[in-house]
Amino acid sequence: MFNFHSWQSKTVLLSAIALTANTTLPLAVLAPAVAQTEPTFADVSSNYWAKDFISALAAREIIAGFPDGKFRPNAPVTRAQFATMVGKAFNTNPIREPVNFVDVRSNYWAADAINEAYTTGFLSGYPGRVFRPNQRIPREQVLVSLASGLNYSGSLPPADVLGYYRDRRAIPNYAREKIAAATEQGIVVNYPDLDRLKPNKIATRAEVAAFIYQALVNKGEAQAIASPYIVARNNSSPTPTPAQPTLVGTVRIPSGTRLPVKYDAAERILVAPNEPAPVPLTVTIARNVVSEGGVLLIPAGSQVIGELVTIEDQKSAQFVAKQLILPNGQPVQIRATSQIVRKIESISRRPGISSNRRFIGSTALGVAAAAAVAALTGGASLGGLLLGAGAGAGVNLSGLFRNRDRVELISIAPNTDLTLTLNADLVLSGGVK
Repeated sequence: MFNFHSWQSKTVLLSAIALTANTTLPLAVLAPAVAQTEPTFADVSSNYWAKDFISALAAREIIAGFPDGKFRPNAPVTRAQFATMVGKAFNTNPIREPVNFVDVRSNYWAADAINEAYTTGFLSGYPGRVFRPNQRIPREQVLVSLASGLNYSGSLPPADVLGYYRDRRAIPNYAREKIAAATEQGIVVNYPDLDRLKPNKIATRAEVAAFIYQALVNKGEAQAIASPYIVARNNSSPTPTPAQPTLVGTVRIPSGTRLPVKYDAAERILVAPNEPAPVPLTVTIARNVVSEGGVLLIPAGSQVIGELVTIEDQKSAQFVAKQLILPNGQPVQIRATSQIVRKIESISRRPGISSNRRFIGSTALGVAAAAAVAALTGGASLGGLLLGAGAGAGVNLSGLFRNRDRVELISIAPNTDLTLTLNADLVLSGGVK
């Protein structure tokens, strides 16, 4: 299986952090200082996530700013603009004859760059000798282009490599092999979530700069930049791990902030609308929660203690968080809830243990849900995790589901359904480790 560094896949950026005592936190691009001679842009701060990629390419005159002194890092990139960038970045030999595209006039500003990008294999046209120079280019096309023009090939099955990305199903079939190869070559840069490729998103100028710079690093033509957003390649020389500053003082994470969580004990949780009591549940923070300035606020692996509350009439459930336990053991009161989960799964009476194998080792059940499944299976052991056994110990459920052929249970996918939203500001004190 493709070996990524887990530290890189655990970053979530908060869009806003309210600080006490007017504390200012620097942004999390932990890269070596760049030379003073490198160009600066009015809209690219020293702490911007792609600043060093942009500055390095601007110094090589591969990219440039605008007359007003700005770079516009979030502006989209067209196919003509991308052709110009790769023409300046790479010196490769033609592999095919040129084509006269019907929508690229000979006096078009990027005609020469488009011709070069086509003949060197970086870009291709559309049927009917159409190039679409003004079409905005998505991230997957940028990666396929670089992998094609630089002749990348993968050493692992694409499915193994692409399995790292949470949104891998969004990768078009034609692009899978080349994106897997680009990943192996270490040119993929994903901000802010390392394991989200966002293949269909229109590429920004900052993102394209990061991809091209990493391709230059891969060719040995540029010095590596230490960034937490580079997807590490599978070799003996991993991307350097930058130190991450930790919280000093007090910080207030505002209400409305989303916290990703995971639950490794089971792939799903089944609870009944008539659970006798809230179902206790402990989940963990899935990725580091850091400030917009890169300061670690809530480390991945911190525990969130709470309970699943069912609403019988609506046949729904919601996770209510009560307490956050940081890795150093520090407890913090938290007010947060998940979305309301309304997905219903029907369980029918099916004789024989073979019909229940899907429960074994993959499902956690509330007390009433366990009683329901046991009633329908003749008391067969499911091997799953029983949640809230103590809470339901005094309630007799033996006859609740007797003589039923089918029950409906609330089905929860904990790693996606239980993402928390803060209902009140979360105040953290320094010393988080």
